[in-house]
Amino acid sequence: MEEQNGSSRRMCGAAAAYYLAVESHPEYRQGHREAEIATARMLAAPEALIPAEPITIPLVVHVVYNDDSEKISDEQIESQITVLNQDFAATNPNTANVPDVWAGFVADTNIRFALASDDPEGNSTSGITRTQTDRTEFGIDDSVKSVDTGGVDPWDPDRFANVWVCNLAGGLLGYAQFPGGPPELDGVVILNTAFGTTGTATAPFNGGQTGTHELGHYLNLYHIWHPDNTCSDGDEVADTPNQEGPNYGTPVFPSESCDNGPDGDMFMNFMDYVDDANMFMFTPQQAARMMATLQGPRSGLAGM
Repeated sequence: MEEQNGSSRRMCGAAAAYYLAVESHPEYRQGHREAEIATARMLAAPEALIPAEPITIPLVVHVVYNDDSEKISDEQIESQITVLNQDFAATNPNTANVPDVWAGFVADTNIRFALASDDPEGNSTSGITRTQTDRTEFGIDDSVKSVDTGGVDPWDPDRFANVWVCNLAGGLLGYAQFPGGPPELDGVVILNTAFGTTGTATAPFNGGQTGTHELGHYLNLYHIWHPDNTCSDGDEVADTPNQEGPNYGTPVFPSESCDNGPDGDMFMNFMDYVDDANMFMFTPQQAARMMATLQGPRSGLAGM
C-alpha cells in the first residue's frame, strides 16, 4: 500500500484499532460482547426494528489540522453529510449499477445524519469544531481523540456521533469504534482526503463512501468477509454471501470466491474494500443490525 495521501487501495483500521484498544482497555471486550447480546435480542423481535420514521443521528465533526490545507471547508463537510444520507437511504444514484440478482437486496436503513444544532451544554452550534495541532499525522492509537495527545476530546458519545477528520498515517482511510467501548474513544476517524466529495477529497476515495463504511462499523457492522479469511459467515449477516477476503479497486461482476458462484461476492456492498465509485448498497439484514444497535447499545443517539 502506498503512503497516503495517494493510497491506491482501501485500508480500514477498525479491526486493528479494536485489538489495540482492548490492550489498554480490557473491559472493551466485555462491553462489545454485551452490545452484541443486546443487538441479538433486538434482532429477535424484527417487527420492533421498523421505526415510524427514519432516525436521525446528530454528528459532530472535529477537524484536526496541522497545515491550513488540511482545514477542510464547511462545503466539504456538508458534501459528506449528503452522501451519508443518500447511501443510508438507498437513494445514491449508483444503486442502478447493482447486479439484477441483488437488486431486491438494496435497503433503505431508515437511518439519517445531521450536524448537531446544540452542543453538549445546550448552546447553538454548527456541529463542526476546528483545532490546529502540532501533530503532522495520527494512527489507530486514538490519539486524535484527546487534547492531551494533540487531538480533540469527544462530545458526549451517548448523545452525539463524534467524527474526527485528520491526516492519517500509512495509507489508512479511516477506522471506527464498535459499540461497547470506552466512551472517551467512541466515534469515527476519517482521513481528510477521503472525506466528502469536494475540496481535498482525492480519487479514488472522493465519493464519501469511507464515511459510509466507517459509520457502518460504528453501528456494529463488520467487514463482509470472515476476519480469518475463511469461507464461513464472518459478518453476522445472513443475506450477504460468504467470501474469502476483501475486494479492491473496480471488480467485475461476477467475482467468485468460496464456491459462491454463479453470483460471487457482493463486492459492491459498503462493507467491502472496493473504490468509492463501486460501493452501492447495504442489505436488509445489515439495516436491521444497525437499527438494532440504535435501539440497543446506541439508543442514546436515537433519543431513546
